[in-house]
Amino acid sequence: DYNTMNGLEVLVHLLTSRDGIFLWAIMGFGLAVWIISLMVDRHDDSSKNIKPVSIKTEPYPGFPTDLQAQIMVLMTKANGISKIKENIFEKRFMHVPELNRMGAKIKILGDSSFVYGPKQLNGAEVMATDLRASVSLVLAGLSAEKTTIINRVYHLDRGYEKLENKLRKCNANIFRRN
Repeated sequence: DYNTMNGLEVLVHLLTSRDGIFLWAIMGFGLAVWIISLMVDRHDDSSKNIKPVSIKTEPYPGFPTDLQAQIMVLMTKANGISKIKENIFEKRFMHVPELNRMGAKIKILGDSSFVYGPKQLNGAEVMATDLRASVSLVLAGLSAEKTTIINRVYHLDRGYEKLENKLRKCNANIFRRN
């Protein structure tokens, strides 16, 4: 029953087999997943229940490299050490120094990153290095204490048109500074 479940509940709509890989990764964190609609619903501060996972990026239908930066932000909330092995692109961890600047504890060894959690992220001035990294910094900023300033957002604009307007509709405190 939806009302009696404890912890973080993630509601997703499973559309394709590729979405199934993302769903598998989310379930690995030990989160309760209901296939209902496109929304994420967090009822309480239950990050202590998020389990660490180990993910390796692979060509379709494996876990997409395009989601590894975003999933890394969730890994900062997991209780223990999570791992991402990047098998597709070199230098795909350019966002790690920026997340560490925000209080994450992430170490890179070769083609793998190790995320030590849980960590409370803190607002900081950070720099986007590419499209995927920029959206991970937005997610990190939304989960952080205090204000986060993301520079070089032109990377974000290449793939997420007016993202700040869409997030404000979800009650996010986010705006674009000129």
